[in-house]
Amino acid sequence: MLETLLVVKGHPYEREPFYAIFDEMEDVNWTLVEQPAAQALFNVEQASQYDAYVMYDMPGIQFDMVPGSPPHFIEPPDAYKERFLELVKQGHGFVFLHHAIAGWPAWAEYADILGGRFLYMPAELRGRTCPDSGYRHSVTHTISTVGDHPILAGVPDSFEITDELYLYEVFEEDVTPLLVSNHEFVESNFYSAKLAIREKKMFSNAGWSHDPGSALVGWTREVGKSRIVYLQCGDDPVAYANPHFRKLSRMRSAGRARPPARTLT
Repeated sequence: MLETLLVVKGHPYEREPFYAIFDEMEDVNWTLVEQPAAQALFNVEQASQYDAYVMYDMPGIQFDMVPGSPPHFIEPPDAYKERFLELVKQGHGFVFLHHAIAGWPAWAEYADILGGRFLYMPAELRGRTCPDSGYRHSVTHTISTVGDHPILAGVPDSFEITDELYLYEVFEEDVTPLLVSNHEFVESNFYSAKLAIREKKMFSNAGWSHDPGSALVGWTREVGKSRIVYLQCGDDPVAYANPHFRKLSRMRSAGRARPPARTLT
């Protein structure tokens, strides 16, 4: 029986349909923990209780509901960063899902660990000025697998899914591709994150400019002795119910959650 820690909070999601992904897996116990309580478990000693951490959180961002006000980006405590980096160095399994790639925007090394970043605001990233990222909900597109990585075992060469997509920053030179979308990742197909959160224009790209982006929607990489996986899939119950997304998640988590899950708050 494998032990999985499921880390959430920082971005809204529909809880029960999401948890059902793990409830239907076999041979896995899962524990749910919300941020910021999760931070206490990011150290070598605590991590030894778990075979993998599944990250569906988005920490380090505080949104201001006043139009025209930017979000507040909060840097994680130094002690947490040190423990997290030591955990990655020593070796652990991490699966980052969907909006987790936007987490800790004030911590540059976090993007390096994941292999990319979704930007809510324009920012400097690896010495380059980048525009805010784009998003588009409920896109029906075809995903093709890349290579024959064990993560892809049982997943067809291509499959259709309806999900949210990102026009974001991917460090393609640092990652091993797993999944690529046939969607066209150009600014006209996306909405500006900055306009959505700063000006409350949820579905606008007026005046927004972004270069064509990466079609990668899934990858893996090794950092220190840790195995890192990122899947862009997983916005809502429609995506959660997709059997191929569930298969990919099963490859990550290697089993099923036990009912009921323990909850740490």
